[in-house]
Amino acid sequence: MAIFNEKVIKITDYKVLGELPDPFLRADGTRVSTSEEFEEHKAELYKSAVELQYGTMPPEPEFLEVELLFKGINVGNYRITTGRRAHPISFTMRVYFAAPKGVKTPVIVDGDMCFDYAFDKEWRAQALDAGIGLALFNRTELAPDIYVNDRKGPLYECYPEYTFGALGAWAWGYSRCVDALEKLELFDMDWITFTGHSRGGKTAALAGVLDKRARIVVPNESGAGGCGCYRVHMSAIKENGTEQRSETLADLIRAFTYWFGSDIKKYVQCEEELPFDEHFLKALVAPRTLVVAEAASDVWANPIGSWMTTQAVSEVYKLYGKEKNLYWYFRKGEHFHKPEDIAMAVSVIKHQREGAPLGEGFFSTPFEEPELIYKWRCP
Repeated sequence: MAIFNEKVIKITDYKVLGELPDPFLRADGTRVSTSEEFEEHKAELYKSAVELQYGTMPPEPEFLEVELLFKGINVGNYRITTGRRAHPISFTMRVYFAAPKGVKTPVIVDGDMCFDYAFDKEWRAQALDAGIGLALFNRTELAPDIYVNDRKGPLYECYPEYTFGALGAWAWGYSRCVDALEKLELFDMDWITFTGHSRGGKTAALAGVLDKRARIVVPNESGAGGCGCYRVHMSAIKENGTEQRSETLADLIRAFTYWFGSDIKKYVQCEEELPFDEHFLKALVAPRTLVVAEAASDVWANPIGSWMTTQAVSEVYKLYGKEKNLYWYFRKGEHFHKPEDIAMAVSVIKHQREGAPLGEGFFSTPFEEPELIYKWRCP
């Protein structure tokens, strides 16, 4: 991974729509001052960063059953049946093993089996060759990833009284995979990592908020509605010499309104009025480990915005005394989930679990860093 001694993208336009709101500020105007108080305060952050943004989340299922469909040398396919007994739903999970039977390794859960990268041997090998298993599922079996005006799909029909969009449905799938893995007793369940790319990165971030069993959360190039920043708009000349702008809330709602809850639409063209920004979402992962993975030339995913909200959430990690649980990096190149991205996630897992040296490339920006857009600090 590159250390960006020279900045490889040139910022051509940079707009700040307002200061980032204070995550320590309670609704009554007082500020939290301890990590214990912040844990209680998370309920307020959740109302905006999750429910306003993504809708109300589907509940824990009434039941969950796991059926083995296929068992190979180092792979197994399973059917998960869950939901309400009066309205069961099912989807498949593919598990890749990195060690002989009986040896429990860490596991990475990824919902992007609908993307090509999940079938790439080199991508999988970054985890498996390092002794880390993979549990993959196709999130679109729970809710389709197509633009529709009505809520059609298995999870919507199972829980019609909730307001979640597709991102909430997909995040629910991560937790059901963890439920299944606990039943199967295949991995070291103290070392679960959630990851996903792009819209799957938004999903992984949300899933990591909702399920504390995820010890490490690695959203990959998740952009607006994920690890980006609604209050930062930017354009830049990329490594290949072309110019691109970042995605905005208006772009999201125009093309992907079905990903979100309905309330976020009210803030199109007035993002500065949002009661949160994505450092609130990141704060809901703290003090567990968060790895914000970005690409230098993925300008659509707002690299400055992601960096800005990551700097902001570092103040929350300070309150917990867990600054070493916050990681971020930019690799060279464009929007994709590359093998080197999995290698970076593996580096954090092995560093934290085994004390292995951390890989190179963390904490280096491919752009000239602007001033912080917040004045508040850790109490």
